[in-house]
Amino acid sequence: MSLVFSNHHIPINWIKKNLFSNWFNSLLTLVSLSFIFWVGSGLISWAIFQAQWGVIGDNLRLFFVGQYPVSLLWRAWTSLAIIFSLIGFSWGTIKYYSNLFKPINLFILGSITVFITLLSIPISLVSSAKLLGILLLLVIFALIGQQTSKKLPTFSNWLSLIWVLTFFLLLGLLQGAFFLRPVRLDDFSGLILTLFVAIISIILSFPFGVLLALGRQSELPVIRWLSIAYIELIRGLPLIGILFMAQVMLPLILPQDMRIQRVIRAIAGFTLFSAAYLAENVRGGLQSVPKGQTEAAKALGLNGFFVLIFVVLPQALRVVIPAIVGQFISLFKDTSLLAIVGLVDLLGMSQSILANPKFIGRYGEVYIFVAAIYWVFCYSMSLLSRQLENK
Repeated sequence: MSLVFSNHHIPINWIKKNLFSNWFNSLLTLVSLSFIFWVGSGLISWAIFQAQWGVIGDNLRLFFVGQYPVSLLWRAWTSLAIIFSLIGFSWGTIKYYSNLFKPINLFILGSITVFITLLSIPISLVSSAKLLGILLLLVIFALIGQQTSKKLPTFSNWLSLIWVLTFFLLLGLLQGAFFLRPVRLDDFSGLILTLFVAIISIILSFPFGVLLALGRQSELPVIRWLSIAYIELIRGLPLIGILFMAQVMLPLILPQDMRIQRVIRAIAGFTLFSAAYLAENVRGGLQSVPKGQTEAAKALGLNGFFVLIFVVLPQALRVVIPAIVGQFISLFKDTSLLAIVGLVDLLGMSQSILANPKFIGRYGEVYIFVAAIYWVFCYSMSLLSRQLENK
């Protein structure tokens, strides 16, 4: 009975110990709760009674795909279905040993279903039906992934390769590879442009940053000093300056008959900038690896290359996973600067929508919606990094 009684009063004891342990903490708790109630009640009142969320429903297509040709939107829907199917498959593959549909997961899926159903009011029923079908694909492929991993326990090792191949497949689909009608990268806008620039920049900056970190640790003076000079130079320049330089200077150093699209130039700027910061993060990880690890590997007969690949880098990268993912999150948010160099990303599309006389003054609704999209992607990367770190 005493055990049940103590467990029953655990929340009360925790509140007394952490929130009302003395007069100062009690006063600070009351002031904080009052401030949270004041801000929260005002925000909820505005969101329910004053905000005009119709601006979001009327412009969902612009937010997500921008000026992508309307006749080719089936490519975007197909890409979204493939992405969610692969997300579900990966989820089932990784969680094959546990219950996929825990109460919290069912609550999230149910909330998304209700949200999509409510969206049928400002948008078409056909679009809502497509979204519900895509959500159903996520559940189906999660079950398929779970059954696949039960039969092939090592299949999860291939997920990274599958994701990389899927990315190039989706890029070819959206841009018009093979027999499809081509679409220029400069015609991408909205969220699709933000994701494209962020993903490509992350993929390219990671190996470049690792090479710079290794170059800074090199025993060859030329390589070491060139790496140091690049890192310190780039870290001393603002990102917006590098983006402008990439847009203006990059065409000048290329042959006259070679003209690269503005999106590619922006990706080059983001990659050059992010690689310098990634190099410093990786260098910190390299310095954390004890020298005894290298000496032991060499004693076993491994040459320098294999020592680096199989002994040093795995330990170094594991240590700096939070810092690397933090840099990736920062890079994703920095894509909002694309609007300054003439590309219409998610934030640029929001500004275009607000310039419409019909939606003048709807800043709160639009920017909260955009902030929610950024938060979902950034928090997903943070959550994935924590799971990877624990694994």
